[in-house]
Amino acid sequence: MREIKPGVYFAGAINWDTKLFDELIPLPDGTSYNSYLVKGSEKTALIDTVDPSKTSELIDHLVTLGVDKLDYVIANHAEQDHSGSINDILVLYPEAKVVANAKCKTILMELLCTEEDKFITIEDDEELSLGDKTLRFIFTPWTHWPETMGTYIVEDKIYCSCDFFGTHFAGSNLYSTEEIYPSAKRYFAEIMMPFRNSIKKNIEKVEQLDAEIIAPSHGPLHDNPKFIIDAYKEWTSDNVKNQVLVPFVSMHGSVLRMVDYFCEALIEKGVTVKRFNLTNCDIGELAMELVDSATLVMGCSQVLAGVHPTAMHAAYLVNALRPKTKFVSLIGSVGWGGKMVEHVTGTLTNFKAEIIEPVISKGYPKDETFEKLDELAETIAQKHNEVCV
Repeated sequence: MREIKPGVYFAGAINWDTKLFDELIPLPDGTSYNSYLVKGSEKTALIDTVDPSKTSELIDHLVTLGVDKLDYVIANHAEQDHSGSINDILVLYPEAKVVANAKCKTILMELLCTEEDKFITIEDDEELSLGDKTLRFIFTPWTHWPETMGTYIVEDKIYCSCDFFGTHFAGSNLYSTEEIYPSAKRYFAEIMMPFRNSIKKNIEKVEQLDAEIIAPSHGPLHDNPKFIIDAYKEWTSDNVKNQVLVPFVSMHGSVLRMVDYFCEALIEKGVTVKRFNLTNCDIGELAMELVDSATLVMGCSQVLAGVHPTAMHAAYLVNALRPKTKFVSLIGSVGWGGKMVEHVTGTLTNFKAEIIEPVISKGYPKDETFEKLDELAETIAQKHNEVCV
């Protein structure tokens, strides 16, 4: 609970201990649920609420800040880690109205069962006066969900960006430093990467605001907006690095031997290798490497007639994240046949990547297998020379 500028307060909650988000995403640094109180000369608004698990902290902060009357609850986004405390706030402040765009209103009524008469529906670039402070609503669809928007506090030049530019990071500093760069990149990789083309367009909207502070819904605020905007420009660009990502699973050692040999062959050709054993890796770190890697090579064992479920899980997540990866291949070992290659390549359809001929060994790899791995490494190195920055 800290003052950002006169009349503008951080009123959210820090969750130091949570280690999993959406029952899927690892959170090694915890997270925060950022709610912002804006006290105007005539009216008061709360920009976003917090996850239901932290409702009591939000209410304590509002009481401590002396909020006897709340006029508006701004809903930038309907997901429950932002909206989950709205109904509790409406009980505490029954005169308050929920300000949302039409799509967000519909989703909130479905998720929270909030009554329709509690809403004020706004349009893109519409403004709401609090007296000496003005809120401008900036629609930024698909900077996570289709209804996502941001709220710009005009006089204070503070842009409350919702998930856009966020970081899953629990810390005592109100403002970001360079140390949060890896966490910000992880957040982008796990949450924002599928929407990078939409994000490019919305970055332009944000730059036109000339904001002095970007205040996201998770993690520290950015009092140097250029730092996070430049990072997003790089992550959403089409630039890739001379890097191969090799996630693999090996049941009886055959795939492991192929991965060892293949990675050494790439390194000898000057290619950076990022290797992940899928049985014990942090899937968030794998996602981070997807942001820049020019090539993905899956190392797969066969279970029955198909790919190992652990490798299939990774392929599904990669496909959902839609990276800018340019090339994809597969190396693996099979016993008596099956459709392992077809299962993997048939899953990776959400992004446009050239598929390079896989290398599949029957049983333990033999001399001809290693020759093909050398050929695959050489092909990748040549292709990287053409596309990597």
